[in-house]
Amino acid sequence: MTPKIMIILGSGSDIAIAEKAMDVLDKLEIPYSLKIASAHRTPNLVREIVSQGSDAGIEVFIGIAGLAAHLPGSIAAYTPRPVIGVPVDVKTAGVDSLQSIVQMPYPSPIATVGIDRGDNAAILAAQFIGLHDEKVRQKVIELRKGYALKVFNSNEEIVQKIDRPYIQNDFLRVKDLDITDIKVDCDADECCKNKDAEVAIIVGRQTDLPTAKKLTTILDRLKISHDTKVVCPIRSTKKFTNYVKSMENAKIFIGISSNSSQVTGGIVGLTDRPVIGVPCTNENNDDYMLTTVSMPPGVPVATVGINNGKNAAVLAGEIFAISNPEITELLGKLKDKKINL
Repeated sequence: MTPKIMIILGSGSDIAIAEKAMDVLDKLEIPYSLKIASAHRTPNLVREIVSQGSDAGIEVFIGIAGLAAHLPGSIAAYTPRPVIGVPVDVKTAGVDSLQSIVQMPYPSPIATVGIDRGDNAAILAAQFIGLHDEKVRQKVIELRKGYALKVFNSNEEIVQKIDRPYIQNDFLRVKDLDITDIKVDCDADECCKNKDAEVAIIVGRQTDLPTAKKLTTILDRLKISHDTKVVCPIRSTKKFTNYVKSMENAKIFIGISSNSSQVTGGIVGLTDRPVIGVPCTNENNDDYMLTTVSMPPGVPVATVGINNGKNAAVLAGEIFAISNPEITELLGKLKDKKINL
């Protein structure tokens, strides 16, 4: 059996992070392969296992590395398949590794997850595969319900056991609340222009639209349909929720935000589809890359470099290309043109 996912470690010392990913993939019953290869010490080995793995049918690669962390980028050089990067905390709290992985040049994106978050890398890989395999998608949905249930149960397991003179444990006791799913309360035509778009793009502020424009230009070249909405989840919560829910046919969501990454965080809580995050700089030259990528277990955001909307589009293309040879060919032409320049 050909595995669907290949996990590559830059060093055997990263095995604990890989185990987080393997634990998730075991639960989801997705076959995978595990290899150890260094981008610097064994570059030929990286080339061969990635090239041959791609030819054999690997659908998603996960690169786990610390320090300079060039491994995910090296993997991306030898495959048309999406690459997920997991930075490892070795020095400087792992920020050095994170910067090495996420700030990739166009057109070579790495879907970066939080530092040491091997579990989120596995969930993200499963979400990519789930776009082309409904059984995998349903397993991811059930897995995420488990993460949500853990939060609910914490109210009984932790809060209810607290004994203090002024705490009112029975006030709005969570186990007794009737919690219903959010429903769209407007017509889809009012929420979006193209409700059948494959990619839904949500922009947090008008000032982030130039990044969105670069993104949509690449999606057009790849012949991927898209819809764009400018809406803030904090200022316009109802409109934001309505838009995400109305785009139920979208296979990928992309959040573009220069205001504390609330856009991507809001999207990932409302959909089981993959979410790509594009952190932007604001008028004070502050960026929100850390708050975009550092998501808790169960809700990964595939983060690309700061202001790099074009790489978000390429990543979306790579995800679709898992089962679409036409997009694979278009990606090849796009990448070759950029390299030849």
